[in-house]
Amino acid sequence: MRFLFRILSLLALCVGVVFGVVDSIASVSASQVIMTPLSEAWIDAHPGSLMALEGLVEARLGDGAWLALRDVVLPQPASAAFLVLSLVFWMIGYKKPSPAGRFAA
Repeated sequence: MRFLFRILSLLALCVGVVFGVVDSIASVSASQVIMTPLSEAWIDAHPGSLMALEGLVEARLGDGAWLALRDVVLPQPASAAFLVLSLVFWMIGYKKPSPAGRFAA
């Protein structure tokens, strides 16, 4: 199970870096800071899934949860959101080192 979370962490890290590079290239070419919001990146990738998530969250958690998600999470930069997601997956898949040391029996 840890392996799955480590792979998900790597994938989220790669996507976050790609979004960061794309945003930095766009910022340099426009001579101003441009950061793609998560909602815009999601709509560009697959607009139907965002609508499906809205229906799922409203049905399971209520309208307030969707409003909080829409107003707090979706406006964040996509690169930052994926980097935080990568960190969360890495923390879930992290294995603590043995307190006895590497060569303990």
